[in-house]
Amino acid sequence: MEPHIDATPVPPLDSVAPPRPPSQPQPQTSHTTSTADRGSFCLAVCSCGWKGPARRSRDLARKDAAGHEAAGAV
Repeated sequence: MEPHIDATPVPPLDSVAPPRPPSQPQPQTSHTTSTADRGSFCLAVCSCGWKGPARRSRDLARKDAAGHEAAGAV
């Protein structure tokens, strides 16, 4: 078996820049909530990614959203 001679040369590790650390996401200062219908259920959703529990009552979903906004929780 012959040695592989057509290999691509790899630069030494000294010449390769180290990876940059991942940037930290900036926290949002305000929460924008709304409700979304999923079949016969309604749930509260927020711009921060939070989702409330599925409810059959839109009023309860709105209260979940209001509570999330008031708490400012992420």
